[in-house]
Amino acid sequence: MIAAPVGFQCPECVAQGQAAVRSPKTVFGGKLTTSSTVTMTLIGISAAVFVLQFLLGVNAVASDWGMWPAAVAVNSEWYRLLTSVFLHGSWLHLLFNMYVLFVLGPPLERLLGHVRFLALYLIAGLGGAVASFSFSGINTVSVGASGAIFGLMGALVVAGRHMKADITQVLVLIGINVVIGFVAPGIDWRAHFGGLVVGAAVAFVFSKAPRGKSQTLVQVAGCAAIVVVLAGLALYRASEIQALIPVG
Repeated sequence: MIAAPVGFQCPECVAQGQAAVRSPKTVFGGKLTTSSTVTMTLIGISAAVFVLQFLLGVNAVASDWGMWPAAVAVNSEWYRLLTSVFLHGSWLHLLFNMYVLFVLGPPLERLLGHVRFLALYLIAGLGGAVASFSFSGINTVSVGASGAIFGLMGALVVAGRHMKADITQVLVLIGINVVIGFVAPGIDWRAHFGGLVVGAAVAFVFSKAPRGKSQTLVQVAGCAAIVVVLAGLALYRASEIQALIPVG
């Protein structure tokens, strides 16, 4: 028994009562949180990976792990579709992407919850990589979290409209970055658009899933469908490249 404000309580009864209390959830079904654990972890991983790049050679690591369409299609190095998201071409490239993640990540993570936010980031990053794979030159090597970052922007637009919030600033931010993507040399604007579209699609799935017991199931099914579509696009592009460069 343990002391209580009035009398004593059975420890087992207290534990059962606490277990029966449901954690409050956001409108998108995630557990209500005030922390930015996933955002900070993603920033930490990206920074640590770039330190390794810097030590081992930025270009060498990009060549081995970055988005290189020919290597993906001919050598079946499909891991590049995700590893490229955590690589960067320079300190400035890293700092810009991580700053935007630091600004946009926490509010989205609070809206979606940790798990859904992580799913959004990874699927949007995959969408950006698939777009780069599908529309870049076969020997173009690209790296960066820009696809995932644009995915967060697209998700904020959809989530903001769903909650009837003012999304003007986000739209302006997207417009400025789209222009920069076309004007500045060396920027993979294909990944930007791919991430933007896929991030918006994931947020649409999260926002339209009916609230209740089936909400999570519908959201998982919707995200799985998006991944399947991306896989289909990637396989189609791989077949095109293989026709140009016969395997073996």
